[in-house]
Amino acid sequence: MDLLQLITLLLLVSAGISYINQRFIKLPGTIGVVAISVVVSVVIVIIGKTNNDLAAKIKEASDSMDFSRILLDVMLGFLLFASALHFDYQKLRKQRWPVFALSTLGVLLSTLLFGLLLYYFTGLFNINIPLMYCFIFGALISPTDPIAVGSILKHSKISEKLSTVIAGESLFNDAVGLLVFVLLLELVQQPDIAISFSTVAGLLLHEVLGGILIGLATGYVGYKLIKSIKDFQTILLISIALVLGISLLAGYFHASVPLAAVTAGLIIGNNSFHEDKVSDDFLLRIWKLIDEVLNTILFAMIGLQMVAMPFLREYWLLGLSAIVIILVARIISISLPALFLLGKINFNNLFILSWAGLRGGISIAMALSLPDSPYKEGILSGCYFIVLFSIIIQGLSLNRLIGVLKSRED
Repeated sequence: MDLLQLITLLLLVSAGISYINQRFIKLPGTIGVVAISVVVSVVIVIIGKTNNDLAAKIKEASDSMDFSRILLDVMLGFLLFASALHFDYQKLRKQRWPVFALSTLGVLLSTLLFGLLLYYFTGLFNINIPLMYCFIFGALISPTDPIAVGSILKHSKISEKLSTVIAGESLFNDAVGLLVFVLLLELVQQPDIAISFSTVAGLLLHEVLGGILIGLATGYVGYKLIKSIKDFQTILLISIALVLGISLLAGYFHASVPLAAVTAGLIIGNNSFHEDKVSDDFLLRIWKLIDEVLNTILFAMIGLQMVAMPFLREYWLLGLSAIVIILVARIISISLPALFLLGKINFNNLFILSWAGLRGGISIAMALSLPDSPYKEGILSGCYFIVLFSIIIQGLSLNRLIGVLKSRED
């Protein structure tokens, strides 16, 4: 299947699923698209069992869709840039310490706790996953997904302060999760390599500082170019070229694409271009539409990935255990930084922060990028269980949880 056929198929399926949801089922956009995609995937798998030719064609289309590369190399920059473009920097600045603590210490603690607990439970059930692979699983599943979180928070009644913390955490913790994931994977693939503090610090500085510098430079250049003109078409082209350029530059210099895209988006989104604000409004509206379209395509892809995972039935026990473990790890990993920063815990906010920590396509993309090993299928299946539970169950019940907790405060 060539690129044009793949794009056409993806758009047709995404449009069809989105239409069915909006016309008949009427679930919140992201949740509805994922739920319908999963049902479609189940139907396809069932039909495929009775029709070998159809199964072969579906397998070919699924193999042509390199989900990991499409998301991490192409879509991630656009989605994070769009999210940061609409993010109020002043609100983020006020909540910078909670956001920093959750996106760094929170991810590291969650990775450690998830890995240890998973290793213990898999041992109880005689499931063989080495401790290092449990930590790798923890690293790829601990970061909350900015795309999933953003799409749910749009329709949430959550307080502005808490919304800023949750959204800010999800914008920045992907970079931390990716760094830990890459480092642990390096240890597994090269067990004899000497990992020193200087090596880790060098990697962090290169990825983090490199990503921020690329974002600052491209964001500033993009802002100056857009400020100098008023033609809407050219403004849109410059912004799209900017995101593509960020992905190319960050990839070339092995810097963090998420941090570069977020930094550039914050610069452009929080500065006015012209006094009449028309260009600002146009750019924000267009990128909001791009964000929503890409979200629909992404979550349709997440649901349809089930077609490529016929081994889910073999790992249901691992998947259910992983759901419970990530919830426990999430609660502890945000409680400890809260105690450290504030000296106390607001339990209502703790529960909301925990339940709003949705996982999405980025975790699946990292799991798919794992090199072949006897443990890849188990990790990928467990990751898929968590993502589906996160988006459908947590996403559907988040507003109800917020309403119940807020009513108890009144």
